[in-house]
Amino acid sequence: MSRVSKRWFGVVPLFDPAEGITVLEPLNSGVGWWVGAPSVIFDDDSQKFYLYYRRRKPRELGRGTYCAIAESSDGISFNNIWEMEKEDLDTPSIEKSALCLTLDGRAHLYISYVDPETSKWRIDLLRADSFDRLNPDSRSKVFTAEDIDAEGVKDPYVLILGHLYYMISSYAPSPLQVKGDREEMHATADIYNTGITKSHTGLAVSHDGINFRWEGDVLSPPDQGWDAYATRISCVLPTPPIFTAFYDGSRSVSENYEERTGLATTSDLRCFNRITDAEPILISPHGSGSLRYIDAIIVNDDQIYYYYEYVRADGSHELRLSIVEL
Repeated sequence: MSRVSKRWFGVVPLFDPAEGITVLEPLNSGVGWWVGAPSVIFDDDSQKFYLYYRRRKPRELGRGTYCAIAESSDGISFNNIWEMEKEDLDTPSIEKSALCLTLDGRAHLYISYVDPETSKWRIDLLRADSFDRLNPDSRSKVFTAEDIDAEGVKDPYVLILGHLYYMISSYAPSPLQVKGDREEMHATADIYNTGITKSHTGLAVSHDGINFRWEGDVLSPPDQGWDAYATRISCVLPTPPIFTAFYDGSRSVSENYEERTGLATTSDLRCFNRITDAEPILISPHGSGSLRYIDAIIVNDDQIYYYYEYVRADGSHELRLSIVEL
């Protein structure tokens, strides 16, 4: 019996995280050693997968290291075609970024990093004829925290719908009341790890993929629950007649960096309804249970490739892949 005949509309098939394939391993074992924050696209013309990822080490050892774009024919074995060190941006850390092949055939990378002048997260754009030719020196601003009247903006996810570019990003609203000096909020160059504000999701729209208009909040943390501190949308899948979104959630600042995955739906990309009120829908069986930064793509119309950052038994994070039949 089909899903439609059972009146199951817009229900996305999920996966068992423990059965996933390891795509990339961290540089070392233990808490704070991560590889992940993926952005993945599949180019039907070349039949190639393109993967953005970043590597990180513990904060006491210097935090962010570098990011890369890799290419693959099977979606499992990737070879780097482009790399960028954090020193290229004079930043303490680079996080999740978004790959995009534009309607006119250009390669875009929307990159989030800590602004060295303000210690606030921001998003810039690198663009070229192909991903291997991106030049960090030619980047242009998309959003700073000040542009959207917030304390930080990061982790963009970009899709094209009806000739418009939609950017879904995490942002940290400016709190109404702040104890102490406002500058102390950014003393560690990561407002999201202070507990002073929370991690929300906002939307921006563009006609050209370069100049974006900030439209505001689309998913906020609830007052209480497993996702009361963070509701950071990481990707969106078309599941007609709606869209299904996966988001990273955490109960409090103590779970920052160890988020688990929730589910939400939307009909317009502007109003998202949380499905996972009581508990996350996907977790790792190890340690903190962290499973975050999911990016999912539909390949050849009959499979979903789920890429995700997954905590291992030793506390480090690896990049995994699960393939599900549609």
